[in-house]
Amino acid sequence: MFIMDSKQQLTVDIISKVSEGRMTVCSAIQLLQKSRRTIERYLQQYKTQGLKFVLHGNAGKNPINKLSTKLKSQVQKLIKEKYYDVNLQHLSELLVQRENIHIKRETLRLWAHEIHHVKRAKRRRSKVRKRRDRMASSGLMMQMDGSTHRWFGNTKTCLIALIDDAISELHGEYFPSETTYGCLKVLKDFIHKKGLFKVLYVDRAGIFGGPKRCNFSQMQRACEELGIEIIFAQSPQGKGRIERAFDTLQDRLVPEFRLNGINTLTDANTYLKQQFIPEFWHKNIQICPADADTELTALPDYIDLDTVCVQKEYRKIRLDHTFSFGNQMYLIKSDLKHSIARQKIEIRRHGDGTISAFFADRPLDIEPVIEPTKSSIYDLEIQKKIDVLELAKKYSISKAARMTGVSRDTIYRHKRLLKEQGPEGLRNKPIRKDIHHKNRHAIDTEEAVVNFSLDNPHLGQAQVSAQVRQIYKLEISPSGIRNIWMRENLNTIAQRIHRAQEAKVEIT
Repeated sequence: MFIMDSKQQLTVDIISKVSEGRMTVCSAIQLLQKSRRTIERYLQQYKTQGLKFVLHGNAGKNPINKLSTKLKSQVQKLIKEKYYDVNLQHLSELLVQRENIHIKRETLRLWAHEIHHVKRAKRRRSKVRKRRDRMASSGLMMQMDGSTHRWFGNTKTCLIALIDDAISELHGEYFPSETTYGCLKVLKDFIHKKGLFKVLYVDRAGIFGGPKRCNFSQMQRACEELGIEIIFAQSPQGKGRIERAFDTLQDRLVPEFRLNGINTLTDANTYLKQQFIPEFWHKNIQICPADADTELTALPDYIDLDTVCVQKEYRKIRLDHTFSFGNQMYLIKSDLKHSIARQKIEIRRHGDGTISAFFADRPLDIEPVIEPTKSSIYDLEIQKKIDVLELAKKYSISKAARMTGVSRDTIYRHKRLLKEQGPEGLRNKPIRKDIHHKNRHAIDTEEAVVNFSLDNPHLGQAQVSAQVRQIYKLEISPSGIRNIWMRENLNTIAQRIHRAQEAKVEIT
């Protein structure tokens, strides 16, 4: 017994009619869209095999090149447990490198889609844009940007990268965030390694001298000193070279970092610069330029990158040869032949947090000025008590009490503490909750009030006072209830309900 589809049933009906002489061979050719030789072969098979002639000879048989179900289960298990964040192309490469499993791309795609492992970019309605050709020579234009992402671990870090528009040569480094220091460092390392380029293509962020920081951008100032022109892109698609590079890097590096156990900035930068870029990017992504002549030029001897690729700020020198920077006063100690008061001094901020001062490109010796601090409020309280004791010593304790409004008992107590412990003995001691003050209610009374308040959190202080008097025969006023609530953080209904719920959880 076998099941035929509609096409096979039509073939059987027509061939049976031809065999019985109720239809001509020419009509069967037109209906089945087959050649005469095929129709004659169907007739011969129908006479010898019957209805089975319509079935293909390989029906129900497994293909010779079919992969085993065990291998399929193994690969799908690896996708679910180990390579869950890898795209298909990267997955096929990792299976060959790490698992020694060779599978065709289409087979791998089908297996991955069976377990709903589909990783693709979001489809959005795109604008009509004109394609811009690459630069003809390397070094004509570099694109720079930063990508903040969870590259490794649970903390977001930023990859600041430079890419050559002509050949897609990549240079980058990881930093905690996208900062001016990070951009200057990547720029400095590239120029040290390759040389000066012509144009830097960036977005309109303030860090590169965009509209919000067009007058005081450190990157813009450094590029002007190096003779590099900055061009601002009007959209992310304008600098698509670096944007697509970040898509590839996020797709590749995140699982690579996870599989290699990389969790620190140092390890990530080492892997990026020494393994990923030379072994994968330069071999698979980087291309040859249209023009073999490079536009990169050597750095002139008179330019010191350490003095250019650094954050510079300016301060005005005061008449006493001091200046303020970062809420700190500094004194110029260098021996100067002439006064430089009222002149501008250049402050260079380095990556390790230190600063150095320069005037007319000459370093200056500076030191922080340590100013006396103001007396704290506790020192003022001690001084006030000492002043009262001085008045009592000059006149009498009674007269000092009348003049200052301090009781005689307090003056006697301060006099005794000063004699026994010195001035530190006059400092106010913090209130200790473990010591029960003599003016407070008894501990049993406070515990009864707290327990009753937790059992009836909706009652106010007057109602709690009346109920406690009636049930526990305790004399306590509504203000006393309020004081207990304030000490125990139970002064609102929400706080009392929350404390009651916590007590129930601890009991269970």
